[in-house]
Amino acid sequence: MEVLLAITTGILYASGIYMILRRSLVKLIIGIVILGNGVNLLIFLMGGLTEGSPALIADSGEILEGIYADPVPQALILTAIVISFGLQSFAIVLIKRAYKVLGTDDTDNLNKTDSII
Repeated sequence: MEVLLAITTGILYASGIYMILRRSLVKLIIGIVILGNGVNLLIFLMGGLTEGSPALIADSGEILEGIYADPVPQALILTAIVISFGLQSFAIVLIKRAYKVLGTDDTDNLNKTDSII
């Protein structure tokens, strides 16, 4: 299962970088989203896939015993999801405004604003 998820992470990284290198701003945002999902999956894989109980200490014990799932990578992924959602929302609004003002989403034509103003 870990090998399949590692291959999926590689495919997400490759397709995200490919989309980031395109000339359209919309494809740039889609590439950032795909790359962010690849990073989240990588963080999840670094924590390891463990089928176990939650990381809770019983009232009678002082340390964790047995097999348990590590909650730190999951908490990091939740934080990364929230941050990436904010970044995506801001980028979508910024691209919408740039398209409304300039009439294009091509990165080569964004530098030619002298004739519009």
